[in-house]
Amino acid sequence: MPHLTFEYTANLAAEGDLEGLCDQAAAVLVAQQADGKSVYPIGGVRVRAVKLDTWTMADGQADYAFVHGSLKIGSGRSDEVKQATGNALFEVMKAHFADLYARRYLALSLEIGEFSEAGTWKHNNVHARFKKA
Repeated sequence: MPHLTFEYTANLAAEGDLEGLCDQAAAVLVAQQADGKSVYPIGGVRVRAVKLDTWTMADGQADYAFVHGSLKIGSGRSDEVKQATGNALFEVMKAHFADLYARRYLALSLEIGEFSEAGTWKHNNVHARFKKA
């Protein structure tokens, strides 16, 4: 279960191509491997972008923008796996927004948190599509 939420300021909606960012981020999560195995089950990958219509940033005196990614994963993955995932996702974010970053005030950030297995409930038949016979 990797669930990634991008919060982004509404002033990025026209130029930010958040759908493209979501697609790229999903591909990164699906591609993560450790010891020759997928790190995250493909059927659990969720990436979404949430537009923020109301925000204040810094001193509020310029047309500031931000994108913050919050990745939640199931517990038990090594620090190395989390670091590799974070590095890969953040590189995608920086590359995706490179042109906008060069032209405007823009802050990018990413965090990874773990779900406690005791505090989550799941009902998902998508995993069956990806199980190997």
